[in-house]
Amino acid sequence: MARTSWIAAASVLTLLAAAPAHAQDSGNVLTLSSEQTTTFVRNFNPFGQTSARYTTLDFMYEPLVVFNRLNSNEPHFRLAESFELADDLASITFTLREGLMWSDGEPLTADDIVFTYDYIKQFPALDFISVSAQLASVEKIDDRTVRFNLNEPNSLIANTIVGMPIVPEHIWADIEDPVTFANENPVGSGPMTEITRFTPQVYEQCANPHYWDADNLDVDCLRMPQLADNPQVLAALADGTLDWATSFIPDIDNTFVAKDPEHHKYWFTPSSLVSFQISMTTPDENNRKAFNDVDFRRALSMLIDRQTIIDIAGYGYPLINEDPAMLGELYKSFANPEVEAEFGQYGRFDLEAGMALLDEAGYVDADGDGFRDNPDGSPIAIDIMVPNGWTDWIDAVQISMESLTEAGLNVKMSTPEAAVWTSGLISGEYSMTLNALASAANPYFPYIRSFNPNDFGKSRFTAPHWENEEVMDLLEQYTQIKDPAEATEVMDQIQMIVAEAMPVIPVYNSPSFYQYNTSRFTGWADADNPKFSPVVSNANPARLLQLLDLEPVAQ
Repeated sequence: MARTSWIAAASVLTLLAAAPAHAQDSGNVLTLSSEQTTTFVRNFNPFGQTSARYTTLDFMYEPLVVFNRLNSNEPHFRLAESFELADDLASITFTLREGLMWSDGEPLTADDIVFTYDYIKQFPALDFISVSAQLASVEKIDDRTVRFNLNEPNSLIANTIVGMPIVPEHIWADIEDPVTFANENPVGSGPMTEITRFTPQVYEQCANPHYWDADNLDVDCLRMPQLADNPQVLAALADGTLDWATSFIPDIDNTFVAKDPEHHKYWFTPSSLVSFQISMTTPDENNRKAFNDVDFRRALSMLIDRQTIIDIAGYGYPLINEDPAMLGELYKSFANPEVEAEFGQYGRFDLEAGMALLDEAGYVDADGDGFRDNPDGSPIAIDIMVPNGWTDWIDAVQISMESLTEAGLNVKMSTPEAAVWTSGLISGEYSMTLNALASAANPYFPYIRSFNPNDFGKSRFTAPHWENEEVMDLLEQYTQIKDPAEATEVMDQIQMIVAEAMPVIPVYNSPSFYQYNTSRFTGWADADNPKFSPVVSNANPARLLQLLDLEPVAQ
């Protein structure tokens, strides 16, 4: 097995060593790995979620705006130079930059914006962000101005609208089946539109000759070598061939950084929230009594050794989340400081304090069997359910069971198939679990995804089945507020309610993996300069900002 891995790594390095000769003639070439695949297929359809190359969005098709989730959702204007929400939040108007052109030299105007949104309504399979349902109409005001009229007021609609790539009407209007269209020779708006080389093993994507922001682009070409899995990416990173990558790298300090400490770097930015969750509607009546008691939930949280989970189950990669309001490092710019002052102790591991809280709340061993019972004497027996094969979560549960058992709780673990686990979370027919919630640009989204009663029975993200009418009213208000100061006040209130009730027990935020090499380019975002998320994944539009900040090292 080891010999096979060595041969595979060697073959990858041979391929990478041979590849540069072609593109190096083009100037400053940045080599990156944003996807892992056994072969490249020439497809640059920006609407294709499974078939398109990962360098299509952002690099070929520039967004109207990139919102910086690491800095209070700050807008970085790209194709648009501005946007304005109507006072009643029932419409939003975008103004395009003057003189925009497609990569073939044709003008990029408001007609292309209107065409794109009419197009995705005509072909619903293209609408991968489900934005059409939120729009009453899209109208051209003039050649540079487009108004989106909304079905309902929504202060956050800009975040959704900018997620849809804009395509040129003069190209796409003649495409009979845009869903299967491979778009092999793309005409785009972004910095890197020209395919100068394409093989199943490597392709090169070079600068747009008509890019509006060319003065800020110092990279001439992107080179994408075909890499099939994490070990192959590691081999290329360790060899120094890759400049920019996103991959899980085990023991990264030794396997990557140590090969060239001066130039081999990484930074893990916070992403999905992983939390322990308990069902307020669990069929077990005795557990339900405990789970619906905030003192019991707080004690559970204090009995979770988050740092040990991170160090052992997470290889030290995740970022600890001790925020009773769920936000943590990912949304720290939105954080209400009163949460930490009033409820912060409940988010931190403290075995003795957790046990003391259980004692104080009446959860003692009433029948002498060695396990704590409800205050009325009924037994508590908690099954912590996680999917079979999810080894890091299984490890996390086993670590947690040690402290929970030490505190006198009767806990066990079950590992059903993922489909069974998901079904249990959706229905609320489980006891306790680990669950993950995807990151977003604004804490409104994790809150509405977690606590919206309309999603109970539909989504595993509402697994706690915790209802709070005041939180839902405030979330509705939040989307209808235009004034940032007023929005902050409402978000502060939501955080305090959630922190006080603690319906979710945060553990950590999974990292977004980002590795880079400073020997050929500088200007990388890092922990000392967290200007935006630099992850080269196609799920991160801010990678465009990172590309534009890079400068070649003087030779």
